[in-house]
Order: sequence, then structure tokens, then C-alpha cells
Amino acid sequence: MADIPLLLVLGAVAGGFVNGLAGFGTALMTLGFWLQIMPPVDAVAIVLIVSLATGFQGLWLVRGSIPKQLPRLMRFLLPSLLGIAAGVYCLQLINPTGLKLLVAMLMIAYGTFFMVRRTLPTFTHPTPMIDRVIGLIAGVLGGLAGLSGALPAMWLAMRPWPKNETRAVLQPFSFVILLITAIILFAKGVYTSKLFVWLLVAIVVALIAAQLGVRVYRSLTSDRYRWLLVILLFVSGITLLVTEIIRMQGW
Repeated sequence: MADIPLLLVLGAVAGGFVNGLAGFGTALMTLGFWLQIMPPVDAVAIVLIVSLATGFQGLWLVRGSIPKQLPRLMRFLLPSLLGIAAGVYCLQLINPTGLKLLVAMLMIAYGTFFMVRRTLPTFTHPTPMIDRVIGLIAGVLGGLAGLSGALPAMWLAMRPWPKNETRAVLQPFSFVILLITAIILFAKGVYTSKLFVWLLVAIVVALIAAQLGVRVYRSLTSDRYRWLLVILLFVSGITLLVTEIIRMQGW
């Protein structure tokens, strides 16, 4: 364990807990830690597998609701498949600083969104075209950084659906995108022997943390569930952004 960085473990704890709680968010919570100790491609490669491992628990949690939500799910999922390849291509070009700033801004945007959500409109009628555009962009973000869940989560939050219905769309959507992206990176030879050791540690830690997240999820009402996500993501995003600005300025 001497060669296992502390930031690897801390990132796995944060990502696992949030994924168990929300059904997404592993990349949002872990990349801020892992981009400090490894290149973007390696960090995203680990994020993808950890997200799949922890996400399977959440997928099982809402398995009974998924068949009823299949038409809604397909509106998001089918267009997302077009964006994955573009995201993986961009991953080869982006630097750690750019990726950390992107993650931080998405976290802050997510938290801010939910703070003002009560003043935003709620959509009760079908919006198939917007759903497809959201799915396409989420596919790009999933291929780029395993960030497939954030944008759909914000959009679905404007629907008056119970939390299980929302999660029954969001969880399988993210799972499929992450699985396809991981397969692409595996084919590119990204998963080296060193990365495999780190991956095993991250999976074990994240799975334990995800169980705690699932327990908290089951105990929360829909409103408390949303507000806990706001606090976790907004504070983490601000912290990541400030830390990265300080590092860039050399203070």
C-alpha cells in the first residue's frame, strides 16, 4: 500500500459515496483528486471502471422502474452514442488543468442550478428534441471525462418526476455511456499494469463508500436528497476551482 497515493483513496471515497447517493457523480467528485497524481487519460480510465462498479449497485436499486422508463431513456441514450467518439478524441488533447477547470465549473453549475431551481420552470410536457440534444452533449462529456450524468441530471431535475423515476433514466443512461467509453480506451491500450493495481484499490474503496451512499439515499426524502447533492457538489466545485487557481498563480 506504500505506493498507493492518498489522493487515490480520497477520490475513491468521495466518488463512491456520491454515486451510491445519486446514481452518478463519480467523475465529478474523483477527478479533482486524481488529476493531481496522473494524466487525464489515466484518471478518466480509472473513473470509468469505478463508475461502472459503483453504478451497478444503483442500477440494481431501481431495476424495477427501468422498463417503464425505457422510452424516455432511449430519447437520451441513442443520440449520446454519436458523441462518445468525439469525447474520447478530445480526451487525447486536453491537459490536466483544462479538465480540472471543466469539472469544477460543472460542479458549481450543478450546485447553483439546484439553488435557483424553485424559480425555474417545470416541464410537464414531452420535449423530445431537447432530450436528444442533452443526450448528445452528455455523450461527448462522457467520452471526454466520464461526465455523462451531470447535464442530464440538471435537465431531469426540471421534471416533476419522483426520485426513482429520475434515477431509472439517469442511472442506465450513464452506465451504458461509461461502458462503451471504457471499451474504447481498453482497445487503445490505456489500461496498463500499474493502472490496474490502482484501479483495484479504487474499486474496493469506492464500493464500500457507495454502500454508505445507498443507505443515505434510502433514508432521504426527494427534497433532502436534492439538497444534499447541492451541498456536496457546489462546495467541492468551489474548492477545486480555488485550489487550481492558486496553483496556477503559484501563490
